[in-house]
Amino acid sequence: MKEQTRIVFLAVPESICDIADQGFSIDPDIPIPLEVSDDVATDLQNLSWEMIISGMMRVILDDPATEYADYYRRFIVAVRPEIISELSNAALVKAKNNDYQAALKIIDDLQTVFPASPQLFLSRALVLEERAVHAGQKTGIALDQACAAYEEALARNPVLPLAFFYAGSFFMKHKRFGRAKACFLSYLSLSDDPAKKAKVEAIIQTISRTGLDDTDFQEAYTFISTGALEQGLEHIHCFLERHPDVWNAWFMLGWALRKARRYNDARIAFEKALELGGNNSDTHNELAICLMECGDFAGARAELLIALREDGENVKIISNLGALSLKMGHHEEAEAFFRTVLAFEPDDTIALSYLQTIER
Repeated sequence: MKEQTRIVFLAVPESICDIADQGFSIDPDIPIPLEVSDDVATDLQNLSWEMIISGMMRVILDDPATEYADYYRRFIVAVRPEIISELSNAALVKAKNNDYQAALKIIDDLQTVFPASPQLFLSRALVLEERAVHAGQKTGIALDQACAAYEEALARNPVLPLAFFYAGSFFMKHKRFGRAKACFLSYLSLSDDPAKKAKVEAIIQTISRTGLDDTDFQEAYTFISTGALEQGLEHIHCFLERHPDVWNAWFMLGWALRKARRYNDARIAFEKALELGGNNSDTHNELAICLMECGDFAGARAELLIALREDGENVKIISNLGALSLKMGHHEEAEAFFRTVLAFEPDDTIALSYLQTIER
């Protein structure tokens, strides 16, 4: 059972002095809120900064327009200058452990207490990206929310250089190379981190050399991701005529063909992507789907196991292993895979549907 707490207000104790090294002076006329347990008497002998910080944050969360909100914010930061970073990192740890609800609750509370912090907009984007990646989404609501969160983080003032770095990485993963390049160029103009700048410069050179920011490539991605497959195929074929050795383009061609249920043609495209350097879990997973639909169950299983070794918590890969096991008549194994999916994503509709089929 969650411990019940209450807020008590105290006059400023003599034991609390001005926080001069942080450029902050305590106002003796403003009461100090403490968060204390309901069943514990207030004991000034055990007064701590943590009790005060917790109390101030609770007061702001309960009433963001409270008279002393700005004073309490400055007080908190003066006592714990790294509090935003510390709690943001705690949220990211929650997200890494797949507890996205708790992670977002931490970020929500922090943004209520510190609404002007650009770091929190980036933290929200990182949590939402983690959620979308875990769901294995190339399209969908989770991915759209992550994208919107990055765009919001990029619009903050003051500008946060790391927002452009992580946003660029995000857009790279989702084939929006023109947007990624723009973010990375902004990062170069803002950052003083030589290691990250060197990495970004190399990515920009790759995008420019391979033409990934080409209009045809970008149009192809937009059309395919929205289901306009014929238009997407037209644009990606135009791109491949000029850039036949770009693995990303062969992957996109395979993606469009697979969505069009042209599985053997898609298989050839994904194999070409692997040959040209696209050796990653996404390519192996997509190739496996095509092999499965073409009846090559052994080949599909081999590709899925390669993908799983690279991305062991990707529910799409695990779900595809379940679907393959079901096609092969291994119902108990299929059930185990789908229950693993639900352990990560309790509301996964595909896994739930397959389990209902197995039970029937």
